[in-house]
Amino acid sequence: MPADTPPPRTGSSETEVLRGFLDYLRTSIAAKVDGAPEPLVRTAGVPSGTNLLGLLTHLTFVERATFLGDKVTNWQATFRVAPSDSVAEVVARYREAVERANEVLDGCTDLGAPVPRPGRSAPSVRWALTHLIEETGRHAGHADILRELIDGATGR
Repeated sequence: MPADTPPPRTGSSETEVLRGFLDYLRTSIAAKVDGAPEPLVRTAGVPSGTNLLGLLTHLTFVERATFLGDKVTNWQATFRVAPSDSVAEVVARYREAVERANEVLDGCTDLGAPVPRPGRSAPSVRWALTHLIEETGRHAGHADILRELIDGATGR
């Protein structure tokens, strides 16, 4: 696990700050999962059943629902990982969702405009970015604790 990485230095615009912090958190949580040992990466670390792979799988669904318009009917189920899914596959799916979300965001010049999601109502780009910062930050904190319990690795 790399040493602690300080928060990003971003440009001064609201968009640069929001996207900079979101990308920072996205990178941090993917790093927490990448390289975590099997089977502990999928083993519940707390009584609720939360595990590292489940957190990243959930965040993949959040990215896709928020920025790509995917519908999720059972949010609790998004924390589950198929036994056949490898760490590399889960991390790759997350990174692919982030890449696709960033492609959508690259076309958004007005933070007050809705996220472009054809056929569905959508929150403003500002709200979506703020929500993803909150959601990713919350679960990155969970991942910090779970990873430290697994193998002692710490840092962002």
